[in-house]
Amino acid sequence: MRISRATARWGRAGLRKIGVVAVGAVLVGLMPATAMADDADPRAGLGAGWLDAQQASQGLELLAHRDKPEGFYQASNPGNSSYANSDMAFSGKYAFVGNFTGFNIYDVSTPSNPVLATSVVCPGGQGDLSVYGNLLFMSVEETRGRIDCGTQGASGTVNPDRFRGVRVFDVSDISKPVQVAAVQTCRGSHTHTLVTSKNDPDNVYVYVQGTASVRSGSELAGCANTAATDPNTAQWRIEVIKVPVAAPQNAAIVSTPRLFTDPETGAINGLQNAPQAPRHPSGSSWSPSPVTTHCHDITAYPEIGLAAGACAGNGLLIDISDPANPKRLDAVTDPNFAYWHSATFNNDGTKVIFTDEWGGGSGARCRVTDEPSWGADAIFDIVDGKLKFRSYYKLPVPQTNQENCVAHNGSLVPVPGRDIMVQAWYQGGVSVFDFTDSANPQEIAYFDRGPVSDSSLLLGGFWSAYYYNGHVYGSEIARGFDAFTLTPSEHLDQAEIDAAATATFDRFNTQQQPRVTWPASFPLVRAYYAQALRTGTLKKATADNVRKFVDRAERFADGPQKNAAVAQLRAVSHQLDTSVGAQATLAKALNDLADALSLKA
Repeated sequence: MRISRATARWGRAGLRKIGVVAVGAVLVGLMPATAMADDADPRAGLGAGWLDAQQASQGLELLAHRDKPEGFYQASNPGNSSYANSDMAFSGKYAFVGNFTGFNIYDVSTPSNPVLATSVVCPGGQGDLSVYGNLLFMSVEETRGRIDCGTQGASGTVNPDRFRGVRVFDVSDISKPVQVAAVQTCRGSHTHTLVTSKNDPDNVYVYVQGTASVRSGSELAGCANTAATDPNTAQWRIEVIKVPVAAPQNAAIVSTPRLFTDPETGAINGLQNAPQAPRHPSGSSWSPSPVTTHCHDITAYPEIGLAAGACAGNGLLIDISDPANPKRLDAVTDPNFAYWHSATFNNDGTKVIFTDEWGGGSGARCRVTDEPSWGADAIFDIVDGKLKFRSYYKLPVPQTNQENCVAHNGSLVPVPGRDIMVQAWYQGGVSVFDFTDSANPQEIAYFDRGPVSDSSLLLGGFWSAYYYNGHVYGSEIARGFDAFTLTPSEHLDQAEIDAAATATFDRFNTQQQPRVTWPASFPLVRAYYAQALRTGTLKKATADNVRKFVDRAERFADGPQKNAAVAQLRAVSHQLDTSVGAQATLAKALNDLADALSLKA
């Protein structure tokens, strides 16, 4: 995002809930703007309120909400960006929630009852977090940030106490995080990305994306706000920090890759240096301006050696096989994009979703007059190492002038056999959509609240919405922290929800994307069964037999008839037509489960 303590509580008045209405998923990729207007959608016209806004949902149930703790909000101005909640990271049973004035750690071992474990006041914005082992990384870009986390700020153009860069905390004692390193950078850290390598297990690399002004060289040696003709300029680059895991106090910048360089001329400003048109397609001024002097966000997928960079005026595909020296493979542009903001791979590493933060996150950009290609997701396939555009996806219901709304941070929902993403849209709420067909994304679930104010636009809504170990969690800018569960619908079977929950991680940083794998299990078999049914290719007798045999095998699996369970699974797998993709996948899952059971002691 780019945006320059009272005792009130949700529990006092509660949220006014609008009844859930079963509405169909909306295909928005190439639809005209008028198609966004749907008076039947219960999200339209939700009542406003900081503490008692109306809410609507379908397929996504709110389990719990926690207000921001004391010291992390301003009751007289709930939209004050100095207290905005920002990005999240997860480790074990903990959710780490960033804030422009520090961070909060919640115990989410019981998702329906998150418990605040620790609050750390450490101002400096934007407060994006990542976690690795016992280390917590925090982005700091504002000039008020101090090395000592003090709240008094750092006045003047040059201040030796100022901190802008990446903080490193030791969180081995979750109740007492201790700052063990603070790596200064010239433009601060708007966001950062952790990159790991199997060939270098002793170190973790941090890609620093700085978007703010360049600080004075008198404050930090080597900083230069100069033209692209200066090979030492602090613009047109990222920084790479190498962090020895066993000695994080030795963290230091080891390279400053020039990812935008023209390979023929050597010019470091070799990508988009001006908007493709004088004005945004809406007729308004560009906001922000899509000029590629920096990356806003980079998502690394170490397992496949690739990263996707959202870099203001361009989307990049990057080789990270050598983490300290990333190399650009491809770059794309889009005349509709105001600001390439973030990126997400699908699990196979064959697609990338880029987001456009038109308006910088503080503007109303989901109005009925805003085209679905503005402030949206752009879905690309990766074909022979190149990014190929397929479609747009935008929140399919209009929001008001009082709601900042545009595409923002999300993650995959690990439903096997499908590409599904949950995404934050600020005051547009949370949207879950299927992009298995790159050209035809469809919304399958959502949650939304009314605006913070009914008379003016106050900054609020979901900064990020991520899936972690069976649940969705949301960082709500003005209101706090939310926990959700997916619920079955015509678009998502309970078996698919159960199978997604079997894919678990010890930690999760959305910009350090992990490969998802699913253990052989009855939920996995049932998920693929549901998908085979959905294709309409299963004969009724075969479908009935699969269901009957799988149920019987599960009853037998943990008792003396385990061998019979194995036989049941193998027998029914032979009844499937493996020339049909969905049935072949189901057959493999049945046999994999049989193999797993046969090896079970």
